Amino acid sequence: MKHPLRPLFAALAVLAFGSALTATAGEAEIRKNLAARIPQFAKIDEVTKAPIPGLYEVRVNGFEIFYTDEQGNYLLQGNLIDVKERRNLTEERVEKLSQVAFDKLPTKDAIKIVRGNGKRRLAVFADPNCGYCKQFERDLTKVDNVTIQLFLYPVLGPDSVVKSRNIWCAKDKAKTWDDWMQRGVAPATAECDTAALTRNREFGQKYNITGTPTLIFSDGTRTPGAIPAAQVEKQLSALN
Repeated sequence: MKHPLRPLFAALAVLAFGSALTATAGEAEIRKNLAARIPQFAKIDEVTKAPIPGLYEVRVNGFEIFYTDEQGNYLLQGNLIDVKERRNLTEERVEKLSQVAFDKLPTKDAIKIVRGNGKRRLAVFADPNCGYCKQFERDLTKVDNVTIQLFLYPVLGPDSVVKSRNIWCAKDKAKTWDDWMQRGVAPATAECDTAALTRNREFGQKYNITGTPTLIFSDGTRTPGAIPAAQVEKQLSALN
């Protein structure tokens, strides 16, 4: 006796196999055509299907997101918005790609600042010439019972590099940092091995840290900008 569902199963299997082949063929064609037409796309990190039928996400240079059709004939750059859910899908994708596991942070290249019992954890990437960083540092004094891993991140020019060197090479790094950021006392000239500052910039480039201050909480959540102490306190408390 013939099983009545076998033809249906066979048809579904063919459709699934065909879809897989189409997706693979689409990715190959996208890679081939974009690379041939746009030199910057010679090396594509990833091609995946976007939420819109017929649209593909193309990722290059680690965190740059573009969108294209199945043949790579058209290219879109910009934010893909889910208007029903009010979500910026492109922004969420970049945040996920650039997420940093807190325990993987290179803390040997950071200045450790402990306040109170130090049980809560926060990492901050900051430039000594960043006005928003100074504002944030003054506000951050209101937050207690936290260990701060401060990564000097001199990205605002040559003087930022000099000040970062002087702070990093100071006998008391944390005090020198606080004196400059909160009280305007310029760090004294100092010399030492500053390879840590180079590694900090390389780390920031790798993980798409494009502005200062950038905060990283213990769950890997990233927050750019000088957020108020109350918001820092709220996010820290939610993790404990």
